[in-house]
Amino acid sequence: MKRVIVTGGAGFIGSAVIRHLLDATDWQILNLDKLTYAGNLASLPGAEDNPRYAFLRADICDRAAMEQAFRKFRPDAVMHLAAESHVDRSIDGPAAFVQTNIVGTATLLEVALTYWRGLSDAEREAFRFQHISTDEVFGSLEPVGLFTETTPYDPRSPYSASKASSDHLVMAWHHTYGLPVMITNCSNNYGPFHFPEKLIPLVILNALEGKPLPIYGKGDNVRDWLYVEDHARALRRVLERGVPGETYNVGGNTERTNLQVVETICATLDETCPERLSGFGIQAFRELITFVPDRPGHDHRYAIDASKIRDRLGWAPQENFETGIRKTVAWYLENAWWWQPIRDKNYAGERLGRGTGS
Repeated sequence: MKRVIVTGGAGFIGSAVIRHLLDATDWQILNLDKLTYAGNLASLPGAEDNPRYAFLRADICDRAAMEQAFRKFRPDAVMHLAAESHVDRSIDGPAAFVQTNIVGTATLLEVALTYWRGLSDAEREAFRFQHISTDEVFGSLEPVGLFTETTPYDPRSPYSASKASSDHLVMAWHHTYGLPVMITNCSNNYGPFHFPEKLIPLVILNALEGKPLPIYGKGDNVRDWLYVEDHARALRRVLERGVPGETYNVGGNTERTNLQVVETICATLDETCPERLSGFGIQAFRELITFVPDRPGHDHRYAIDASKIRDRLGWAPQENFETGIRKTVAWYLENAWWWQPIRDKNYAGERLGRGTGS
């Protein structure tokens, strides 16, 4: 039985990982999360009643708290997902991204290394530190080509620069100290329990309220979309079968422009809740699409080559974009109990990322 610390386990991807591990394994899980604005324990329904689950509210920058967590829980592995993750917010306030994503990761690595060195030979051999990162560290692609694990780093936003820094730190701890680490770089995630500042949940919820559906620039920026539950399965596969010192790209093989994403959501809503249209005085949800000024430094295209994780570890996504969007729209229609308090108290859909950060 594995004992796994999941940092950022109350966040979007972290909570999907914990839900998957509790459902599909017999592992013991410690959810370590600071509960910032995007951390939400409601994203883990029923977890608090599971005897294999524990929660610790703590900041990964707090070395004493991290040392105590490692000492008491004695993990066999760490899945490090805790991060400030929204590009727009990094434009407005980059300091928080430097602190959490860089300083926090360095602190966690130092604590993990000390803990790992104190293990028995067999425990050291089995231990893994898995760092979950993003394809945004690679910068912006031309209209053709894919990001591979050997693509040079070229981050363009404060968020991607902070994640690139954390990737380099993690690999440095492997090469310098021997810590058995693995890195995954994923494409854009979407799915249930997604904080509504991101494009897909923002568009769904704005549409349900008859509000404008904002699209940056011309809507021609391209992303590869990955259903979050597919991502959770990939991360477990890497933890179980991945090779220390290796990186693995995780993608959904579903490139879409932002405009195509929004149009797909609109068409799905036209089919699933047409009764709302008359109340908004429109014939189709796409009439709510509104083009807004682009954000600073907006990368034009990301696309992942996920052949390494497919060929070496046997993982492939189960959802395509159309099935994933249908599941996502259905989830938001059925779970206002989760997102309505966020819209009322935390984030009502206002524009972020205007470039006021310094």
